[in-house]
Amino acid sequence: MKHYETLFVLRPTLTDEETAKHIENIQNVITANGGEIAATDKIGTRDLAYEVQKNKRGYYTIVYYKAPGAAIKEIERNLRINEDVIRFITVKYENKKEQKQWEKFVSEVK
Repeated sequence: MKHYETLFVLRPTLTDEETAKHIENIQNVITANGGEIAATDKIGTRDLAYEVQKNKRGYYTIVYYKAPGAAIKEIERNLRINEDVIRFITVKYENKKEQKQWEKFVSEVK
């Protein structure tokens, strides 16, 4: 399994319960597709660099996980069809140096 990090930004108008539900849904998609979640960093509400879909702020969350490559398509599909997700990006850590950095990020979040 490969090391991944997915950052996604949710609408700032969501309640705490709705935000937690969306984060849990994404984590469930990861585990349902054979992934193992190492850590979740709920950064919180921050200003966006530029306005996106009439939003000036967003709730940032980063999920660090290991998953097979085929799972990424399903994870990104779920993020794409969710109307409350403003933006997302998935980063793959390939070589040993990058994987050590991934492990450092995970240890800092825990």
